[in-house]
Amino acid sequence: MKITVKKEGELLDYLYNNIDMPKKRIKQYLTHGAIFVNNTKTTKYNYRILPGMTIMIDTDSKNKKTLPFDILFEDDHIIVVNKPSGLLTIATAKEKEKTLYHIVREYLVSKDKNARVFIVHRLDKDTSGVVVLAKDEKTKNKLQENWNEYVSLREYVAVVHGRLNKESDRIVQKLKETKTNLVYVSRDNDGKEAITNYKVIKENNDYSMVSITLETGRKNQIRVAFNTLHHPIVGDKKYSTIKDNESRLFLHANRLKMYYPEIRKDILFETSTPNEFKKIMN
Repeated sequence: MKITVKKEGELLDYLYNNIDMPKKRIKQYLTHGAIFVNNTKTTKYNYRILPGMTIMIDTDSKNKKTLPFDILFEDDHIIVVNKPSGLLTIATAKEKEKTLYHIVREYLVSKDKNARVFIVHRLDKDTSGVVVLAKDEKTKNKLQENWNEYVSLREYVAVVHGRLNKESDRIVQKLKETKTNLVYVSRDNDGKEAITNYKVIKENNDYSMVSITLETGRKNQIRVAFNTLHHPIVGDKKYSTIKDNESRLFLHANRLKMYYPEIRKDILFETSTPNEFKKIMN
């Protein structure tokens, strides 16, 4: 599909008002890099267009890969996705292909053979939620070098066993790690400081759903914090001594707010609470 621009404006708004196509589909084409302005691909919703420019929409997507999870945001520099539970962020010695990195890279290369992808930060294999990846090394380095300064909110939702004694609390711990990669609270107070804040959202007779914000980003920090309270996260096979039949860890990174230097302002990436979490609380 090819159209000629007749009026100045922003790309997404112009398409909404000038082509006969569902808005959701238009947005998908733009997000997935299937729209070209004067033969240049763009994923920017607010791309400035002028009279006389040509817009081409590549509706033939049969040779393009799709991701098995949601894209929360994508432009020329980053792609933000909702990682599923059970998927490694990046390869290990044992697992090299079934990773978030590998899947996103294949997807981007299917659209542009020269595409690259870089991991900016990680989530545990068993944790689902928001993950930011960069499309170029400059952006990756900029975000990583300033990560603690740029990120103003890291929010998780979890379901834990039992009813917590406090409606909210700030948990301060010193964490260390064994040679077998188990994280534990140091009795000598000589580990790395980990600060975890929580607030109870909902309770039933067996479980509590909690909203969690982090002041630090230590390995397995949330899992250790709630296990120490004797209210381990549901499905935690690594730290919990409570046996349950759940197939996944009930921990989800649902909100990440960060300063994005490309647009020079904060941007919030947000996902909904997984259905499994809602179901277990009913």
